[in-house]
Amino acid sequence: MSVDAAIKEVLQSIVPGESPVVDSVVRMHAENQEQSGLDDRTYILVRIAALVALDASVASYLVNFTIADAVGITADDVRGVLIALGPVVGSARVLSGADKALQAIAAAQHM
Repeated sequence: MSVDAAIKEVLQSIVPGESPVVDSVVRMHAENQEQSGLDDRTYILVRIAALVALDASVASYLVNFTIADAVGITADDVRGVLIALGPVVGSARVLSGADKALQAIAAAQHM
């Protein structure tokens, strides 16, 4: 399954049923990874970095962490992203990102 298809599947599983919001978000992601030209691992790592920089919601982390394991991203990879981001986004965003990542991992284990 492509990363784009996996993102669509996870998004639809978070908000089951008909949802114009989810439909709109799914359309934004359609073929995005393919168009980026990035391999699966790099694409998801970039998305995780963006989540930290934006101080995104736990749900956004959940979407990406659900796929991260399938494309071979390890905890060490995520730690590396957090360390690399520190000087750019600051310690508050990195700590917030780490906390939300842990919450998303815990939520994924209960799905």
